[in-house]
Amino acid sequence: MSASRPPSTDPSSPPVEPPPTVPPAGGDGGGGLSRRRLFGYAGAGVALAGAGAAIGYAAGASGGGPERPGVVPFRDVHQAGIVTPAQDRLHFVALDLTTTDRAEVQRVLQKWTTAAERMTAGQEVTENGAVGLNKYAPPTDTGEALGLPAASLTLTIGFGASFFEKLGLQDRMPAALAPLPSFTGDDLDPARSGGDVCLQACADDPQVAVHAIRNLVRMGFGTASVRWSQLGFGRTSSTSTAQDTPRNLFGFKDGTNNLKAEEPAELDTHVWVQQGDGPDWMVGGSYLVARRIRMHIETWDRTSLDEQEQIVGRSKGEGNPLSGQKEFDLADLSAKGADGEPAIPVDAHIRLAAAETQNGAKMLRRGYNFVDGSDGSGHLDAGLFFLAFVRDPHTQFVPVQRALANKDRMMEYLEHNGSALFAIPPGVKDGQYWGQGLFA
Repeated sequence: MSASRPPSTDPSSPPVEPPPTVPPAGGDGGGGLSRRRLFGYAGAGVALAGAGAAIGYAAGASGGGPERPGVVPFRDVHQAGIVTPAQDRLHFVALDLTTTDRAEVQRVLQKWTTAAERMTAGQEVTENGAVGLNKYAPPTDTGEALGLPAASLTLTIGFGASFFEKLGLQDRMPAALAPLPSFTGDDLDPARSGGDVCLQACADDPQVAVHAIRNLVRMGFGTASVRWSQLGFGRTSSTSTAQDTPRNLFGFKDGTNNLKAEEPAELDTHVWVQQGDGPDWMVGGSYLVARRIRMHIETWDRTSLDEQEQIVGRSKGEGNPLSGQKEFDLADLSAKGADGEPAIPVDAHIRLAAAETQNGAKMLRRGYNFVDGSDGSGHLDAGLFFLAFVRDPHTQFVPVQRALANKDRMMEYLEHNGSALFAIPPGVKDGQYWGQGLFA
């Protein structure tokens, strides 16, 4: 942002102001580590006083502590909304820039950062912004979250390849943002794909998440416009060992072997960008693959239980691999059934997605169910909004998806109709704004 640029005088937008000081969750006002910051340092190799401190992060609610329940710290080593214990609701939006003016984009990023920090703390976009300012001017907060708690709201931002192209920043674009290849069976709708910027709001209250996205979009008017958006409910993965494994719309437990917040070494290997991976401004960040996957649930519902379990490779009740008895039993891909055939079929979903068959590739999944009405032909437009955070999408997501697209029996019940890839910058340091390192 140009230092000589005057603050905005648009009455519908809050002024650019220093972000508020929000006490970290857990009453850490004395300068100690927040629970989420603790993981950031653990991932960096800093010795901790004991594993119990790290495990305690996920053992509570999604965020906050005795003094600020339901508040997830906004500023940290990594952005919130990645390893944060997955909340129950999602509002995701992809936007296109309507300007090529870098200074204007930086100004909006500053405004967004201030507003995001306030909203994740359970505050209005601006103080008294809904009803306490000039009654003859548009409110600076839309007001539908008045009286609601923070609800563990997290806000996460990312940048698509086209963001760098529009702003003439190609020299700073990570190589990992190269376009994803086409996969067998893809039926991608351009209106549901791509985008210059993404904003992810996760919360335990759907109105809190919608309020956050609504206000950030409003504040970006004239600089960015909505390309597509997605509401989600019922998380389809766990990002903490303290969370039960949820079920997807096929009725199966999903994400049993997902990466967890309590595995900092695994996160460093598979999620967080490391020094030497690409541009320095991305160190501590990640990459987000978003895929809208429609499930043909009416066809699935007419499939026998045995066939469903053979397709997935797990039992529908307990969620155990077909080679084991309990959900968290390790899948034995060499095990044979009574008929001498593999206990977990060669075309079963969990076999093809397993790290053992994918050269060790793992992803931190953070997807959500969706039901977006009907398709006009008597079928529900429902499925999985797949979100995965990875260190390198081309060595992690691409080979797994290619194997699934070509061999997974489940693919006959799925339709991938939306896709996007975003660079997720590292966390926001004190006094900085979202993505500031990119412009440095």
